[in-house]
Amino acid sequence: MDWVPYSAAALVLGATALSVGALILPSGDNAATTLQLAESEGGRWLAVAVLYFVAAVTLTLGMPSIVTLFRMRTTVFGLMAIGVFTIGCIGLSGFSMLLVFFRALAVNDAIQAGALDQASSELGLSVFLFGWIGAFYLGELLLAIALFRTGTVARWIPSALVLHVALFPLSSFLPDRVQSMTVLLITVALCGVGITANQNSARFAVPA
Repeated sequence: MDWVPYSAAALVLGATALSVGALILPSGDNAATTLQLAESEGGRWLAVAVLYFVAAVTLTLGMPSIVTLFRMRTTVFGLMAIGVFTIGCIGLSGFSMLLVFFRALAVNDAIQAGALDQASSELGLSVFLFGWIGAFYLGELLLAIALFRTGTVARWIPSALVLHVALFPLSSFLPDRVQSMTVLLITVALCGVGITANQNSARFAVPA
């Protein structure tokens, strides 16, 4: 169990990086505004890309700590949930690279608003983006169900995950600031998971 504290710390770090990146990500109402933000606020754009990449790596490293919370009867479902959620987390690294590439195009005037609209609606890109988003939220929901079933964490932790997933379809109706703040639900929940896993490993640790 010596590795659990490190994995749990990675999970907390990844959740924090994810929330900070989502909170500072510049967003526009249309393609023209987004291009302008990518050019004028390039520093923040790059910072978000770095944070998302860090989140992708550390959340993946933090997944093993979640496995320690599952009891025998919930291990199979829990592993399936972690597998799906990990796919979504790894997808964050691809999204971070997409942000960097998009900023490079905007800074060098290599793309116009009309072309951006056409590119964003391209079938191949849409399939990959919606596949990644679907894996992330489906994995989060499955993880919440697995945590409810195992009963080794406080009930508010999976409840926060379920609430975060439930708010996703309503995000377009929420103010921009409120929409970005919903990421704090998954951040707090994953931090709670990591802390619980670390406490459990310390409880069962064998003194030297």
